[in-house]
Amino acid sequence: MTIVVTFPGQGSQKPGFLAEWLERPESRSTLERLADASGVDLVAHGTESDADTIRDTAIAQPLIVAAGILSWDALAERLGERLDGVTVAGHSVGEIAAAYAAGIFDAETAIRFVARRANLMAEDAAKHTTSMSAVIGGDEADVVARLTELALEPANYNGAGQIVAAGEPDALEALKAEPVAGTRVIPLKVAGAFHTRYMADAHDALAASADEFAVSDPVRPILTNFDGTAVTSGADYRQLLVDQVNRPVRWDRCMANFVESGVTGLIEAAPAGTLTGLAKRAMRGTELINLNAPNDLDAAVALFDSAN
Repeated sequence: MTIVVTFPGQGSQKPGFLAEWLERPESRSTLERLADASGVDLVAHGTESDADTIRDTAIAQPLIVAAGILSWDALAERLGERLDGVTVAGHSVGEIAAAYAAGIFDAETAIRFVARRANLMAEDAAKHTTSMSAVIGGDEADVVARLTELALEPANYNGAGQIVAAGEPDALEALKAEPVAGTRVIPLKVAGAFHTRYMADAHDALAASADEFAVSDPVRPILTNFDGTAVTSGADYRQLLVDQVNRPVRWDRCMANFVESGVTGLIEAAPAGTLTGLAKRAMRGTELINLNAPNDLDAAVALFDSAN
């Protein structure tokens, strides 16, 4: 069995989703350290804050990356060297948690990077009224053509027949009113058109400060949302993280790589469910584990046991 560990993106967070993790003293200590490094009260937001509060980009992104760090640390504690050689990949902001798992960033650098990214993207989102909608089903070429017609952009190619459209609200309403044949359009509760031209200023500002975030070359395979291939240089991966701010997420290509590589087991770090949901539709027969709480670690360990 070939196993990958994946890290979800923005929108996966839920109120109170870190409460059970913080029952582990080591996880609480790590989260407090990350809160200090990020300037975000990750303990309160991961346990007490409501859905509207943690939808804020400046809070959501550090919170999700912190959850990925806690998940990976707990896995590493249980599995140790058995994680050597395991491929990791993240969706959008989850790429930063994956960079930690791959050894590209240390924990504090990962959380500082995502805090900087989140604040810049939130600033760009505040400059224009934009949003995003999921387009489910239909022919990909037809969907992209319709988005172009409406001056919308495909922000995420998620695979499993899902593309996320981004742009101005009137255009998104027009897409919903007259969808492409065979599709459903589902509005998303997000604050901006991420991974599009609307994030150009955020991209440029993050690029200007990228050297402030030290990197090492990865110690295990890590895939990029650019084209789904493995990256062997920490500096190259950091540049891809910067460029990904205003470029579409190609999670479909990551999943295609999983299929081509013969992946038969996929673990999704907290807050889990989105990526395993996509894999359930696009990677039939793959064993899927949602690592949402410490109690889920036993299932993850059992997955590795079955691979031997």
